[in-house]
Amino acid sequence: MSATLLPRALRDAPGLRSIGLPFMVGAAFFLIYILAAYEGQSMMIGVTALSLLACIAVVTLRLPVACCALWLIIVGTTPEMWLTDILPGQNNLITAVVKASGFALAAICILRYGLIADLLNPGFAFVLMFFTAAAHGFHPNLSTGDSIRTVIGSAAPYAFSFSRLSRRWCDVVIETTMWVPLAVLAFGVVLAGAGIRPLFAPDESGSIRLAGSTHPAFLATLAMMAVYASLVELYRGGRTKHSALVGINFLILVGTGSRSPLFCAVMVTGITFVALKSENFNLRKRVVPLLVCLFALPGLMILAVTSSSLRLLTVLSNHAEGMSGRDMIWPYFEAAWDRSPMLGWGVGAGKMLVDPDSLTAHLLGTTAAHNEYLRIGVDGGYVGIGLVAGFMTLWTWYWTRGLRSTDKVILRLVMIGVSVECITDNMLIAAPASALFMWVSTVFARGRLEAQDATRGASLDLVPVPAG
Repeated sequence: MSATLLPRALRDAPGLRSIGLPFMVGAAFFLIYILAAYEGQSMMIGVTALSLLACIAVVTLRLPVACCALWLIIVGTTPEMWLTDILPGQNNLITAVVKASGFALAAICILRYGLIADLLNPGFAFVLMFFTAAAHGFHPNLSTGDSIRTVIGSAAPYAFSFSRLSRRWCDVVIETTMWVPLAVLAFGVVLAGAGIRPLFAPDESGSIRLAGSTHPAFLATLAMMAVYASLVELYRGGRTKHSALVGINFLILVGTGSRSPLFCAVMVTGITFVALKSENFNLRKRVVPLLVCLFALPGLMILAVTSSSLRLLTVLSNHAEGMSGRDMIWPYFEAAWDRSPMLGWGVGAGKMLVDPDSLTAHLLGTTAAHNEYLRIGVDGGYVGIGLVAGFMTLWTWYWTRGLRSTDKVILRLVMIGVSVECITDNMLIAAPASALFMWVSTVFARGRLEAQDATRGASLDLVPVPAG
């Protein structure tokens, strides 16, 4: 019913205009429910799902900042793991929902803040890989639909780079990034208390690894990301809080027992502390963190010799050589890559190489390559590796040009660290990649906003002031 058909007294009543649209939408959904009830249960389920999605979309449009921060925390908890403990067999569906919701949030941000023509976005590399491999022919076990789904999942972490975003959005997401590992640990305590998922994961060597609500390797990537985010903010503002967060997230990294993320975080932080100047984080403020590290290192080495309970300490005391099992699974990928070295077998082919019911998969607990260069080599060959490396390099170089000097250096070191970690981890395809590259895109967006503010301020300074 149009408001113009109502009596003037009702039409002019306060608040009618504010409730008119929700009333009409609610009435429309009520009618759809009545019609769906006559069509059967399956129709009702579909309409209910659409209604729920519509409600979520409305809330997200109204509260994009809060919803994106909440999504970042949810991604960090890795629902495809802890929800699978509650709903067995739904791992792929939950993963798809998480990735799709990230795309939807990015689309809403684009609608809200505007579109950026990010022509160097790494997601395009996977799209091009799909077409090059399609011209060559897919792996016999890989369907076109499976490959398309993998392309979407591979491109999803970079989706937020297409949105302009706002300064408040950037500030909230960056702040959330630094606290994600602690949120994952807190949620892990809740799950452990409920008997759903243990807080510590046992290792094949008999040691334990801190896991929270997710896998230890995933928690390590999140903690590494939080170290990077805290480091950037520390050099921008020199606040004690950010220095403390760097230390706390390093402790979480040690607890996970993941060597590669810890190595990369140490290298990036060490180079930054030694070589990078900052007015807000000067040499005087660096003394305490450096002393803490110097005193902690001997203690860690003593524990490494006398204790085998933590996996990282077991590694340092030389009791766990080769326990990762990568030497068992890499030959599968090397053999497949050798059969199609230039163009590979299609995006997603790496998932089809190892039978999940095989002895190797059961021993390792995974069918993943634990080496992104091998995985991309199988998916897209040397051409695919060149595409991903080229887009990633150009993307980083282009968007870091306008950042303040400390942001620029740290972000470039971070991306070098990512390229190093890809040698031994599923850095680009694993769930934490969505959180990591969401943070990277956010720092890029904040840099654009700061550059625009600086340009606008310079323009105002050039405006002539009338005499007299």
